Amino acid sequence: MNADNLVAIARIVKPRGLRGECVADILTDFPERFAETVDVVARSAACDLELKITTVRFDKNRVLIKFEGVNDIDAAEQLRNAEICVPEAHAVELEDDEFFDWELEGCQVETVDGERIGTVRELMRTGGTEILVIVGEGKEYLIPFAEAICVVVDVENKRITIDPPEGLLDF
Repeated sequence: MNADNLVAIARIVKPRGLRGECVADILTDFPERFAETVDVVARSAACDLELKITTVRFDKNRVLIKFEGVNDIDAAEQLRNAEICVPEAHAVELEDDEFFDWELEGCQVETVDGERIGTVRELMRTGGTEILVIVGEGKEYLIPFAEAICVVVDVENKRITIDPPEGLLDF
């Protein structure tokens, strides 16, 4: 798999049990994808490791994953904090007005008047409208990722144009 085009779908939190099962936080809005995903990459600070998922179970807001060849607690412990990734080409198809978090990260943000605001660091999920966290020159902006404010989202060219209501950019 091409390591440059990977998308994280889960993050290993800890081992579970003695037979190598791992507990992972779900990082995808499509948890049903785990039922059909087999080949993944465990990406950690140390290395990228290609793995095969053998079983998946859900427990509350987490997923319990068993990998081929990870058969004891020590092997599972080696995966702690690793992100479980799939190739970008295997990402779920989205509607035209929907975007993955990783597509928004790094986008340059400017107003409809051409004023440069900064770069998207992350998309913060608050339970309501998502918030773009934008890092500008010495400032951090929290901009609602709403269609009325983010009027042009061009992830191919890494640009977002906003039409902020009065006071949104003031500190």
